[in-house]
Amino acid sequence: MASPVAREKSRRAAVKTALERHKVYVTAQRFSGGSYSARVLVDGEAYWVDEFRLSQLRQGLSPAELELTPAIDD
Repeated sequence: MASPVAREKSRRAAVKTALERHKVYVTAQRFSGGSYSARVLVDGEAYWVDEFRLSQLRQGLSPAELELTPAIDD
C-alpha cells in the first residue's frame, strides 16, 4: 500500500504534467472530399491540421515538434 506522502507526490506530478501541456483549441473545422481539417489555436498561434496531427497535439506534442507552420488567413 502506498504511503500518503507517495500518493500526494504522485498527485502533484500529475497536476504539474497537466499544467505544462499545451492548450489546444479548435476554432474551425472543414470537411471536404472525405478529408477533415481543423484550425487550431495553440499558445496564441493558429495552425491548420489534419485529424492525425490534431490527436498528436492533444497528446501533448508541440507544434514545433510536429514541424507545423502557422496558418495564413486570407
